[in-house]
Amino acid sequence: MALVWYFVPVFVVLSGLWVVVVKHKHLLVVLLGLEQVVVGGFCLILFLLVGFDSESYFSVMFLTFAVCEGSLGLALLVSLSRSYGNDYFGSFSVLQC
Repeated sequence: MALVWYFVPVFVVLSGLWVVVVKHKHLLVVLLGLEQVVVGGFCLILFLLVGFDSESYFSVMFLTFAVCEGSLGLALLVSLSRSYGNDYFGSFSVLQC
């Protein structure tokens, strides 16, 4: 496999991290950026495992943990939007607990 194809998942991961850093005011956008990082990491792991002719069981385990992380993030988003009415981090207050 050409070395250029390894830069595509790295670019996906870095652009996902950029989304998390720049657009950190809304929880939904942060969760979408984190999912982009996870998908890029999954592609990178898969490319590396195929490149070394190794078994891809680790990629299945990684994908399982990524799905669990996504479902926890979605549950947190639903809970916060029901409690506060939006997903804007500026409206959350620690003193209201």
